[in-house]
Amino acid sequence: MTIARLRLTGIRAEGHHGARPGEKDDAQPFVVDLEIDVDVAADEIGATADYRGVGDAVRAVVTDGSFDLIEVMAAEIARIVLSRAHVVRVTATVHKPNAAIRLDIDGVSASVTLSG
Repeated sequence: MTIARLRLTGIRAEGHHGARPGEKDDAQPFVVDLEIDVDVAADEIGATADYRGVGDAVRAVVTDGSFDLIEVMAAEIARIVLSRAHVVRVTATVHKPNAAIRLDIDGVSASVTLSG
């Protein structure tokens, strides 16, 4: 068994998420970074996580879902990525760049790690 760590960074999508009044009215930018541990059984594309499929799944969660907390969004993304073939562990980090501008904070992020 060979475990490899893949990093997919800067998966961008817009979605309607937030706990404060009005935050879900307009789409906001989100950026997702993933660290994915995969069990690589062979030197072929089918023996690892499909980057395109992973990116599409992440974007679907951001664009189609509705979460009050980015912590919960990160957990949902991690759950979906973990369910993919060959994935044994994943850390999903969701960045909400505009979350705390009024507090003079550049951005807010939350990370969740799940293992199968």
